[in-house]
Amino acid sequence: MRRVGDINFSCGRCGLCAAGLDRHCPTRRVLGIVGADGAFADLVVVPERNLHIVPDGVPDAAAVFTEPLAAAFEILDQVGAVAGARAAVLGAGKLGLLVGQVLKRAGADVVVSARHPAQRARADRLGLARGEPAPGADLVVDATGAADGLRQALTLVRPRGTVVLKTTVASEHRLDLAPAVINEITIVGSRCGRFPPALDALAGGAIAVEPMIDAVVPLDDALAGFERAAAKGAMKIVLDARGA
Repeated sequence: MRRVGDINFSCGRCGLCAAGLDRHCPTRRVLGIVGADGAFADLVVVPERNLHIVPDGVPDAAAVFTEPLAAAFEILDQVGAVAGARAAVLGAGKLGLLVGQVLKRAGADVVVSARHPAQRARADRLGLARGEPAPGADLVVDATGAADGLRQALTLVRPRGTVVLKTTVASEHRLDLAPAVINEITIVGSRCGRFPPALDALAGGAIAVEPMIDAVVPLDDALAGFERAAAKGAMKIVLDARGA
C-alpha cells in the first residue's frame, strides 16, 4: 500500500500539538531539513501518524505533489471562503499554479502572473487566466520566491484586502510597510497544510498536475535529473526508484 508522509515530525504532547497546530510544534523535526534524514538517506524513518494512504487512482508521479498541494489548500484554512473574490497569484511555478487551481476551484476569480512563454502555456493547459494582475484584488498570494514579492503584492491588493505570503527567501528584505498600515492590509504568513484535502483533490481529478511534470527520470539517472531540475524554468522532475 502506497503512502505519503507529512514532513513535520511533532512531539504530539505540547499545547500547539493539542490544538491541532503540530506543524508549529516548538520541538518538531522536519524531513530532510531539520533533525531528520531526507528521502535520499539509506533509511528513512517517519512517524506512523504522519503517513497517509495514497488513493488507488492517483499515479505515483501525481502523489509527489501532495505536500505542495496541501500548502496551497492551507490558504483556504487560513483566510476562509474566497468564492467571488478577485484573486491574484504572483509566480507561476509549481506552487503558484497549484494555488491558482485551488483558489479557482473554491470559486475565486483568479489571475496568475505568468511572464514567460512556458509558464503561460502551462497556465493555459490548466485553465487558469494569466496576465499582469490589475490593482484592486481582494486577495493576493505571493508565490514568487523573490524578495520583492511582498512589495509587489502590496501594490495590487485593495484597501482592507489580504496578502498571503508563500515566499521564504534568505536575502534581506527592504520594504516600506506604511502602505500596509494606511490601507489596513491583512498579511498572512502561510506554510504547510493538511494532507487529506490534497489527496482528495488528486483522487477526484479536481487538481491537475501533469502539465507541471517535465520528466520522469530513472533513479540510475538521478544526476542528470538534478541537472535538469536546476535549469532555469524547470518544473517538476520526478525520480522513479521502482526499477532501482
